[in-house]
Parts: sequence; structure tokens; C-alpha cells
Amino acid sequence: MRLEEAVLEYLNYISSVRGLSENTLKSYRRDLGLFIAFALEEKVDWKEPKPAEIRAFIGDLHRKGLGESSINRILSSLKGFYLFCIKFEHTDQNPFESVHGRGRSRSLPEVLNESEMKRLLSLPDGTYAGTRDRAILELLYSTGCRVSEVHAMNLKDLIRGKKAVRVRGKGGKERYVFLGGPAREALSLYIGQRKNHVRTSSPDAVKALFLNLKGGRLTQRGIAKIIDGYLTRSGISKKVSPHTFRHSFATHLIDHGADIRIVQEMLGHASVSTTQIYTHVGLEKLKKVYREAHPHGKR
Repeated sequence: MRLEEAVLEYLNYISSVRGLSENTLKSYRRDLGLFIAFALEEKVDWKEPKPAEIRAFIGDLHRKGLGESSINRILSSLKGFYLFCIKFEHTDQNPFESVHGRGRSRSLPEVLNESEMKRLLSLPDGTYAGTRDRAILELLYSTGCRVSEVHAMNLKDLIRGKKAVRVRGKGGKERYVFLGGPAREALSLYIGQRKNHVRTSSPDAVKALFLNLKGGRLTQRGIAKIIDGYLTRSGISKKVSPHTFRHSFATHLIDHGADIRIVQEMLGHASVSTTQIYTHVGLEKLKKVYREAHPHGKR
């Protein structure tokens, strides 16, 4: 079997068995494609690449300008690919098993403080578009959902008198997130107007929670564009993105005493180690206060 055929079989496998999102599959396809290109150019026996060839591949990634995090992700993708090949007897070894990525310092996510978030949430106006946008912003802040998860929400996902929402996260895993008072109020106002704007000829639009101005389901890109617009209008100078809502949600919960494992469940993280970065954000805030307030803090 050629390397390209084995990679295609692997991608089909992880798509059907693990239920990964299209964006995740694109990432795997891109990562493995880099190895395919290198192996073809250097005439590498992909079933038994030599240690020197693996080092040359990593060196090639560096020359392409890829950062440590990207290279570590590519190595992880290759380890998974070779485990698949061993399982289905395409090869009998994992040449990347003992290859370790370089450590990197994980940068802390940028978050909005509570006054900045309040300012941002006050921007949408009273038009239909503004009412919809406020519902989206309030939902993101109230639940910590990903933009992709909000895009996929349907009306039937609102449950218990609209006090909770069923969310389909990464890998098709379902979880429940909760709506605070402002989010429930914003959603109620939006849904009251939504019925007059839905494109009834589209079954997907009829069931979708959020609609674009043409009456169809609002795309992931469309939601991100709406958020970016309000972030620009807010005048907030921080380097923020649509994902900043998720970071701010988690940080504010932990700042107010929420247990980290509860926050993990709300975010849909598979491991608590992923959630722990938000405790570090809180520590950085404490350090800043100490440096500014303590007589010896600036020394």
C-alpha cells in the first residue's frame, strides 16, 4: 500500500469512527500531507523511515517557518496515523513513538474583564439584527460555548423553560450548559421575532436557532463576523477574538470561586489539564495586583 492510500484510509476511519469535525479533519489532512510530500521528494520508505530521515523531516518543518506548537501537533498526528497502521497491519512499527516534541511555554489567553464584557453586551440595538446579535453575545458569555457549537444549535436544543441548552461538542459529545437571566431574556426577545424572518422553504432553517438576514441558518463564519464587528465597535484595545467569550466565561467563573472540574464539564474539555490554564489567568491577575499595590512589589 502506498503512503497516500494509507493516509486516506486513516482519514476515512477517524471521520466515521471518531466523529471529528471537518475543521479537525482538515488539520489532520494538512499535517499528514506535509509528511507525504517530504517522503515522496526524499524517497523515504514510509513503513520504515530511518531516524535520520525523521530528523530531516522535522528540520524541514522548521525551515518552512512552523512554530513548536505546530510541529508538535504534526508529530502527534503522525503517531496516531502509525498506530492505526499497526492496528490494521499496514506496518509493524511506529517510527514516531520515541520522537518527542519540544516543550513550549503556553501563552495565557486574553480575557475581557467584567466591565469590558458589560460594555460589549450593551452595543446591539433594538432592530431584529441587533436583537439576534444580543442573543448570540449573551449566549456565548453565559455558556462558554464555541462559535461552532452555537452555529449548530437548533430550537429544540433549548430546554427546561430556556434555562439550559443541549450542546453538541467536539467528537459529537453532548453536554448541557446553563443560561443566566440576561441570556434567557435576550433569547426570548429574539425568538419572538425570529418566526417572521425564517425561510420556511428550508427544513434546516426552520429548525435552526440563529438565522442570517436571508432567513437561513447563520454560518460559523457569519457568527464570527458579527462578533468581530462588535469587538471593533467596543474600542477595546486588547487582542481579542470570538473565542475570547469562552476564555472570559471560564475565567470569570473561576475568579468567583467555581470548582475547576465543574468549569471543565461546562466547557466540554476531555481533560481538566486543559481547563487549568484559567487558574493561571487568575494567578496572573493576583500577581499584577500585588506588583501594583505592595510597597515591595515593584522591586
